[in-house]
Amino acid sequence: MKLMRVGPKGQERPAALHSDGSIRDLSGEIEDVADAALLPETLDRLRGLSLDSLPVIDADSRIGACVGNVGKFICIGLNYADHAAESGMEVPKEPVIFMKATSAIIGPNDTIVLPRGAEKGDWEVELGVVIGTEAKDVSEEDALDHVAGYCVVNDLSERAFQLEHGGQWVKGKSADTFGPIGPWMVTRDEVADPAQLSMWLELNGKRVQDGSTRTMVFGVAHVVSYLSRYMSLQPGDIISTGTPPGVGLGMTPPRFLKEGDEMRLGIEGLGEQHQRVTAS
Repeated sequence: MKLMRVGPKGQERPAALHSDGSIRDLSGEIEDVADAALLPETLDRLRGLSLDSLPVIDADSRIGACVGNVGKFICIGLNYADHAAESGMEVPKEPVIFMKATSAIIGPNDTIVLPRGAEKGDWEVELGVVIGTEAKDVSEEDALDHVAGYCVVNDLSERAFQLEHGGQWVKGKSADTFGPIGPWMVTRDEVADPAQLSMWLELNGKRVQDGSTRTMVFGVAHVVSYLSRYMSLQPGDIISTGTPPGVGLGMTPPRFLKEGDEMRLGIEGLGEQHQRVTAS
């Protein structure tokens, strides 16, 4: 099932994508794609609905972030060996964890606004993992049982803020609009293997990232289990699992985002995003 949220920012309604391409209103069934709606029993009930009987939402409506009320936005750094190499960093022996502010979250096609003083805006197509049930110190074997679904994330960065302003990476990752998610959350039952998904990103029509989750250093089950050792994961938490090579920082010479740039990105089976870049 492909769950989504549609409507003006702050007024999104829960919805589902029908197999015929239409968007169907779920507001009579759940309050939001968030919290208890992500529990297995709720998802099972939603799967049993006849989408044909639900109201159709205008196809031109804005698509919001596919999950609401996100508690934690957790990112895994350098999780593709070839991306670590292009960044001039060693492949980590354990997952590198950093947080991204939830205020960065926007819809998949919303405008990206480079913050004041930005010099080195960058892109990163990533597989997002949405937690469905609390995970606390879970085994790798049981980890995927706690996943509600998957989505596309563009983990935008301001590299100067991230790498040249001291301290942790958070300040370079958390600007408003730096966390587009969606267009849909695809429920776990529809993703046969999260380690076999092609992923790509185009900048101004040129493909710059063309990879696959096959080359992850630490797979989804390992990451969920590992994180749950250090913090409980709650329904609606999002884990962004790292990016393949092709980011602007790794180009020769480096290429960073500027006003007027356009990005299109996607992951196999999880949909596409399209963003235009502007300056604050």
